[in-house]
Amino acid sequence: MKIVVTGAAGAIGSHLAERFVELGHTVVGIDALKPYYDPNIKKINATDLEKIGVEMHYIDLTTDEFDSLLKDVDIIFHCAAQPGISATTPFQTYLDDNIIATHRLLEVAKKVPTLKAFIHASTSSVYGARATEEETAEPKPTSNYGVTKLASEQLAMSYYRESGLPVIVLRFFSVYGPRERPEKLYHKLIKSILEDKPMPLHEGSEHHVRSYTFISDIVDGCVLVTENVDKAVGEIFNLGTDKTMTTKDGIEIIESLLGRKAKFNVMPRRPGDQIETGANISKMRKFFGYNPKVPLQEGLKKQVEWYKEKIHKHK
Repeated sequence: MKIVVTGAAGAIGSHLAERFVELGHTVVGIDALKPYYDPNIKKINATDLEKIGVEMHYIDLTTDEFDSLLKDVDIIFHCAAQPGISATTPFQTYLDDNIIATHRLLEVAKKVPTLKAFIHASTSSVYGARATEEETAEPKPTSNYGVTKLASEQLAMSYYRESGLPVIVLRFFSVYGPRERPEKLYHKLIKSILEDKPMPLHEGSEHHVRSYTFISDIVDGCVLVTENVDKAVGEIFNLGTDKTMTTKDGIEIIESLLGRKAKFNVMPRRPGDQIETGANISKMRKFFGYNPKVPLQEGLKKQVEWYKEKIHKHK
């Protein structure tokens, strides 16, 4: 199959593109390399993808033309977005990258006769402060990120309802692992310990409960969906692990792996942050036999190894 992955240089998109190549598919990657975080990290991912045969295109979905890239495509995997819960990111950025970009992509996708599935990557943040329910629960987002991702997934679903565009929505839960974004917990924590510097930690966040999901378990779920699109079209699925840990538990694992204690600068509570996530994956299990496998200790060991190899040694 020909598969287009947007946000292909990002953490999740790059792993997806890599796996699809391993499975023998033709993969086209799209990424704007936006400077929300250091583009050099994305360039490392993109270079590695090009080496294995991914056809990368560095364009902005909000402004550039990309119709020709979707010619004869079978699957569009839309991972490109403005991620994260940030008080410093302008609302306009969330609006542009999460809603306008999605709308432009949908408008082109609906003209592609070969399209079997438009798979929209969404987030547990649509549920709000506590994300533990089934997909039918009322969304109550508490952040600009969650609000615009809910809007973008419903925008995509409106194309399914109105014109039959084969849309599938996947809500990812607390993804971690190699290539994790620099502002996320474990990337920041590993960096701060290796550099012997204090890490900002928002007040009370050590008690937050998360279903930390290793990237390979996310990719496994995505592949299951792409291989069973007939069962999945028009559906929304939670994708993550139903095993939960506190942030404190994760910090202690990293400290153990690195043999050093972390130092923290305690910051005020972050508005819009989630108190608890716990992926209810009964629907993924029922539809596809989905079963996440990687425990947090094992996944964090791999993330530490990646950070040392790809980031720390190049400083």
